[in-house]
Amino acid sequence: MSKDLPADEFRSAMHRVADLVADYLEGVGERPVLPAVKPGEVRRALPAAPPVEPEPLDAVLDDYRRLIEPNVTHWNHPGFFAYFAITGSGPGILGETLAAALNVNAMLWRTSPAATELEETVCAWLAQMMELPADFRGHINDTASTSSLVALAAARHRLPGLDARIKGLSGRPDAPPLTVYASDQAHSSIDKSAIVLGVGQENVRRIESDGEFRMSVPELAQAIAADRAAGRLPMAVVATVGTTSTTSIDPVPAIADLCAREGIWLHVDAAYAGSAAIAPELRAAMPGLERADSLVVNPHKWLFTPVDCSVLYVRDPALLRAAFSLVPEYLRTSEEEVTNLMDYGFQLGRRFRALKLWMVIRSFGVEGLRERIRWHCELARELAARIEADPGFELAAPVPFSTVCFRARLDGPVEAQDRFNERLLARVNAAGPVFLSHTALKGLYTLHAAIGNLRTEREHVETLWGLIVQAREDLRREEGA
Repeated sequence: MSKDLPADEFRSAMHRVADLVADYLEGVGERPVLPAVKPGEVRRALPAAPPVEPEPLDAVLDDYRRLIEPNVTHWNHPGFFAYFAITGSGPGILGETLAAALNVNAMLWRTSPAATELEETVCAWLAQMMELPADFRGHINDTASTSSLVALAAARHRLPGLDARIKGLSGRPDAPPLTVYASDQAHSSIDKSAIVLGVGQENVRRIESDGEFRMSVPELAQAIAADRAAGRLPMAVVATVGTTSTTSIDPVPAIADLCAREGIWLHVDAAYAGSAAIAPELRAAMPGLERADSLVVNPHKWLFTPVDCSVLYVRDPALLRAAFSLVPEYLRTSEEEVTNLMDYGFQLGRRFRALKLWMVIRSFGVEGLRERIRWHCELARELAARIEADPGFELAAPVPFSTVCFRARLDGPVEAQDRFNERLLARVNAAGPVFLSHTALKGLYTLHAAIGNLRTEREHVETLWGLIVQAREDLRREEGA
């Protein structure tokens, strides 16, 4: 009995999988973005117990086509405009497949030399593409939530006299309360990092943003001064370049000046917009990246790399190692002056994520990637122009990249306007060809369209706009608005 699939069966199944993937990508735009499935429906269609005897792979793949593929939300759909539209590109899918075949754990250089050195190389490539300083050292995590957590742990480790790595924070009268600063538009992962690191959510200072949803530096300075006066210890400031709701850009140079004066770690969250820095004219819109102590960018958001792939850059890798390196005897090796990626975070097991990013960069080329990002920004500007030209709608935020926030205009109280926009969103999404999400800006219910999928063309944005206008007219007629 073969312990694994015989080679001929595996080869046959892989050929079928290749066809399934190619057919899916070719026809995904013909499907509704959201599946017509109710909660629990997939689970009820699955056996309650695992099979005792082996099942033919063809039967398993048949069930994949019947139960799984039709019942996912299609993030690879050209009409996917929700959250941050992402793409599992062909080269990235190939890289993911090959990484699964190799099945390495890149925790030590010895456990996978090529995985380690390719990760170092591809992170250096991306730093060059983004015009980051040569002393920035990058490694790959799963998501920006992990990258930001690791960065803030390094910030905590740098605080003099605290020694939280050894002593912890619990029950220490000698340890002052730590504080982290971020704008009211920063990602919720910053609060979660504070929870995990023992800082506590109540010690995350959410700094008010201005009319363009950028962090107010005077408000930040006042918050830091007030905390110092109260005996608290500022640990880090998180500046966001491409906020989740509006893709606004915090004034990083001014924040960096303040952090330098105050001796506070500066972490820059560029998870979404960092990819756009590979285009020189878009990089110019985000000055100050090079002044960060740590910076995160997610190639899986807008660099066409399948989820998950988040690159964290730090200016002082020795500090990161000091915060995390822990080498039990069974992980000691004889190699000297090599990188052991386990030393740069809390995870020991590490997937070979660099392979898919390497294949994406090589297959599209830097200029090809730039062209695709510029195209998305052009489509976003066209959509924003349509909104501005229609008196029934209004832009809710600037459009620095490829995300457009807007609302339908309606006479009457704000609550009624919010309910109308909520129904508008539901009506558009129910149509099938597109999927939008929403956010809240200054307390107002706001529609959020993110353009970032490789397969999105002008026709898909025109379909989106047509559905929005039609839904508004239908609702106004039905409600007598």
